[in-house]
Amino acid sequence: MAARKDIDGSASVPAFYGKELRWKREAAGRTLQETVAGSYFGASYLSEIERGERRMPLELARHVDQFLETDGFFERRCEDVRKARSGVHAAYFVQVLEAEPRARIIEEWSTTLIPGLLQTRVYAEAVIHCTHPLDLPEEVDAKIDARLQRAKLFDNPKQPEYWTILHESLLREPILPPAAMAAQLEHIAMLAKRRRIVPQILLWNAPTRPFMGLTLKFMEFDDAPPLMYTEGPYHGDCIDDPTLVKPYRKAYDRLRAAALPPEASLAMIEDAAEDYRNGKPQH
Repeated sequence: MAARKDIDGSASVPAFYGKELRWKREAAGRTLQETVAGSYFGASYLSEIERGERRMPLELARHVDQFLETDGFFERRCEDVRKARSGVHAAYFVQVLEAEPRARIIEEWSTTLIPGLLQTRVYAEAVIHCTHPLDLPEEVDAKIDARLQRAKLFDNPKQPEYWTILHESLLREPILPPAAMAAQLEHIAMLAKRRRIVPQILLWNAPTRPFMGLTLKFMEFDDAPPLMYTEGPYHGDCIDDPTLVKPYRKAYDRLRAAALPPEASLAMIEDAAEDYRNGKPQH
């Protein structure tokens, strides 16, 4: 049996939090499995929190405080850990940032922008300049690097299974010059041909009006309940309440049913990329 790795509580706020959690749990004589019993979370999830690799969800912190009788300590410190983990990302995005690498399935619907996981450097730069025009060059570079770092999850040939539904307007209404837009679409096509993503295009005349201003992102895990995320330019919300996730999940399934099949969608993406390369106008 491998020796348990010690936790350096001085390394970061999450590491300090995790080390304290392990100390309190072991002082109470409780195992990981006993501590999470009665919650929606698994023992491996709690172990990653103890190692400073994962943020403690508020509902789990309340469960742990009650189980270990720690007088609300871990609930009170959740916000400190969330702020420490955000880095250059918006604070409201931290939960997604931690969830993506552990997700078994990721599904997204977008009408306004190509999802961050699929963006090229040039596309990401254009988005950041638009939404944060006063950012200094070094701040922009840091945000772009952080966004591209997230996409490294596609280096894993097995996980996650990633599906995305893109509105046709994302192909026809470019936010980049033709050559850069062609490169962006070719990047998506490359990921599809590598079988790392499954893109579908929803046509202009599809019945999507109720969802035109709403992005949807769903993540499923082996050791935690499903998570839904939706956002605007300056806000985002994570929802894990099954009663709220369920109707949005059904709406997403209806959008997917109305979208073009993956093969036809890939062909449309490649045709649009070629048109941009050849200077043909989009219609």
